[in-house]
Amino acid sequence: MIFELSEEQLMIQQAARDFARNECLPGVIERDEHQKFPKEQIMKLAELGFMGMMVDTAYGGSGLDTVSYVLAMEEISKIDASVSVCMSVNNSLVCYGLQQYASEEQKQKYLTPLAQGRKDGELYIGAFMLSEPEAGSDATSQRTTAEDKGDHYLLNGTKNWITNGSSASVYLVIAQTDAAKKSKGINVFIVEKNWPGVTVAAKENKLGIRGSDTHTVMFTDVKVPKENRIGEDGFGFTFAMKTLAGGRIGIASQALGIASGAYELAKEYSKTRKAFGTEIRNHQAIAFKLADMATRIEAARLLCLKAAWEKDNKIDYTLSSSMAKVFASETAMWTATEAVQVHGGYGYVKEYHVERLMRDAKITQIYEGTSEVQRIVISRSILK
Repeated sequence: MIFELSEEQLMIQQAARDFARNECLPGVIERDEHQKFPKEQIMKLAELGFMGMMVDTAYGGSGLDTVSYVLAMEEISKIDASVSVCMSVNNSLVCYGLQQYASEEQKQKYLTPLAQGRKDGELYIGAFMLSEPEAGSDATSQRTTAEDKGDHYLLNGTKNWITNGSSASVYLVIAQTDAAKKSKGINVFIVEKNWPGVTVAAKENKLGIRGSDTHTVMFTDVKVPKENRIGEDGFGFTFAMKTLAGGRIGIASQALGIASGAYELAKEYSKTRKAFGTEIRNHQAIAFKLADMATRIEAARLLCLKAAWEKDNKIDYTLSSSMAKVFASETAMWTATEAVQVHGGYGYVKEYHVERLMRDAKITQIYEGTSEVQRIVISRSILK
């Protein structure tokens, strides 16, 4: 068992760290305050090849492994989780789903520009649409319908909490084609945002990851060509579950990064802040908090890397990705809260960053499968 990173992986990690510090840190508080989408940062990520990290080079991707992706996600999430979630959705859900299950024609038309993050010099990213007003954790209860009209489908319905909802050019939409078949009657479609009948509602005013654009998207009699269905008829639910398993590695890595960022800020602050005549790191109450943070973060990191390694080695990673996500997300929330505590009153002030990391951490326990759903996946796996 080897715990060393390769030279290439270390280079990717350093490149992501430099990008986060040089490109994401300036203006991160203002983007959060004003809910400004980090378009400039995403465009630069695309130039680095980070928007299609695991996509084969034949389709414009970087051809890197999942371990490299985890390393990059952690570093960027330390600074700006709004940037990293846009990166995660495009990599883990959209590009992965297309590369794994799309037809060659679909890959050529959509995957190549999505992996490059741009088309004709403009931002070109994707969004994944599963959640609905009444179908979040219960993904089988799809109310969005796709009626078979012979040479096309007619798409109607509403999707909620869509990351990249306004900025994306391409949507992967999960919809019910035959309700009688339940989950076996669900399909997935590639939908372009500029098609007639697609409406993007106002941006959600969120607690955290405020820079990312989260929207409700509505479909009214949208004509979807038959060739834009991915896979065989009824493949949509399987597509969603398999794609989300990989997506959980991305969100687990995001949570890991938020935790790491909060811990590093708390540690540095403890070296300069004095109380009772000495730096607060010398007080056992603070030293033990830092020790617990470091230990939980290292455990979360190993879970993330194990899930990534299993994915790279074509081992079933459903269990490991759920374990990584539930543990890393709860570590992020706990660590960020403790980091605020270490900072005392200053932790409640925006300029010290930890209050933002605490707000950002909460969503990692919710999206791409809540902690409760992860425990369902884990318990079913260990008890079957």
